[in-house]
Amino acid sequence: MVSTVAASTDTTAAAAAMKKSLGMNKDDFMKLFIAQLQYQDPLKPQDPSAMLDQLSQLSLVEQSYNSNTALKDLLSAQNNSINLTALSFIGKEVKANGNVATFDGSVSSTLEFNLPLSATTTQVSILDGTGKTVRTAAIGACNSGNNSFSWDGRDNNGALLVAGSYTFAVTASAANGSALTPVTYTTGRIDGVNLTGSTPLLTIGASSVSLTDVISVKGV
Repeated sequence: MVSTVAASTDTTAAAAAMKKSLGMNKDDFMKLFIAQLQYQDPLKPQDPSAMLDQLSQLSLVEQSYNSNTALKDLLSAQNNSINLTALSFIGKEVKANGNVATFDGSVSSTLEFNLPLSATTTQVSILDGTGKTVRTAAIGACNSGNNSFSWDGRDNNGALLVAGSYTFAVTASAANGSALTPVTYTTGRIDGVNLTGSTPLLTIGASSVSLTDVISVKGV
């Protein structure tokens, strides 16, 4: 019953869209077709094959509108599903592609990164919202794979920085002196979701990450 009602609604919407675009839908054409047959000159009848050919073409156009309407409904349902998925992340710990470091003013932030090879020297640089480097930390040798650095929210002079959103970069060198290319991650507990854009944004304090950048989720 529900599917029947939905199909009827889709068809009605498609017919309305078609009428708005072309000035008539299939029903209007059928009425015109019947009226022409009723009032045609008996001595000079209309060519029915031409009329039927036009009706067939109009039906194809209407089917196209029906397909477009069904596709829009499908995309709408998919977007609703994505939004529900994003909302389910609230309160969970996520790991996403990115380099955002969120500091809440008191608790140290864990900055995670991945190295393709073991590094003999590794350095983490933390930048504020203007792009200014506020902290540089040499953390020495690191193994290949996942690594992390705990940032206490202080700058190079030991002063506690204000709460907010920062970014970080990692530079590392292998034993032969060649530069490595670390992959950085944005991590934290999701405390909200922004659904105003085309892709939901998950908020972590003053920062946010796109749902499409999330690579792992962990319950707490």
